[in-house]
Amino acid sequence: MIIVLKPHTTEENIQRVQNLIQKRGLDTHIVRGAEMTIIGCIGDTTAIDPRLFEVDHSVDKVMHVQEPYKLANRAFHPEDSVIDVSGVKVGGNHLALIAGPCSVESFDQVLEIAKAARTSGANMLRGGAFKPRTSPYSFQGLGLEGLDILCAVRDEVGLPIVTELMSPDYLDIFNEKVDLIQIGARNMQNFDLLKQLGQLDRPILLKRGLNATYEEWIMSAEYIMAAGNENVILCERGIRTFESFTRNTLDLQSIPVLNMKTHLPVIVDPSHAGGKWWLVEPMAKAAIAAGADGLMIEVHNNPDCALCDGAQSLKPAKFDALMKQICQIAEVVGKTM
Repeated sequence: MIIVLKPHTTEENIQRVQNLIQKRGLDTHIVRGAEMTIIGCIGDTTAIDPRLFEVDHSVDKVMHVQEPYKLANRAFHPEDSVIDVSGVKVGGNHLALIAGPCSVESFDQVLEIAKAARTSGANMLRGGAFKPRTSPYSFQGLGLEGLDILCAVRDEVGLPIVTELMSPDYLDIFNEKVDLIQIGARNMQNFDLLKQLGQLDRPILLKRGLNATYEEWIMSAEYIMAAGNENVILCERGIRTFESFTRNTLDLQSIPVLNMKTHLPVIVDPSHAGGKWWLVEPMAKAAIAAGADGLMIEVHNNPDCALCDGAQSLKPAKFDALMKQICQIAEVVGKTM
């Protein structure tokens, strides 16, 4: 249930209505917009008569929210959320352009790619230090050494870093060193981990699970937000369908659907979706045209020798050409790079 207060309601009256709600055993979440204030009622509202609040002189209307997610619901927060990632804004009219190799292989490799990506317009650097792989015999990443390399490159080029957290054992280290903590598709419903992420003060990039519905995906974001961290960015990276030619099927419909259901930013990873480098360009352009708040693209200086996912990585020159086209599309849809 949400309670919409009348325009220009005073802080004193907001507090009074909030106290009335809390006396009914509910928690509250206040969103202050440019013209109105909304109070979200969190808890079991089924036995509460909304007329108890409708008669209050400061209340404009009371609305029941049917969806199980509350904090992530656009009804609770009508305006787009804008997440600050170490100075880079994500959401609203701001476009996140995240680029870098699938796996950190060496300092020189990451530095060369980061410099090229930054020149082309990327505003964040991605790179896998810990790699979840289907086969236990595949390259698993450099671990903490890889994380230190990312941090060193960040110091050199000035781009915030994005990397995947797989184990709660490294929560404190990631909270200290990583600008945007990525939670991969396999951990989207690792609820114990999600609760712990809610205790951090770093923004979280939450990738959609391989077979997750929109509601399941948003509910995972809700776990993080309900635990205290409301800085969540959603990432569509393709879902598993019957088609086997591509790695996954990129669900571009998720962008407008999520923009309708939630206020959280939605970015797209076209690299993991298609699994083929030549699919990245058309899917990236389509994502921005559909209203995505950003892209995460794998870039490698020598894809043929990459230790992980070289087939879906763009060479720096290809990435540069794509960014020029993305810039044109972004201008049309009202996004700034």
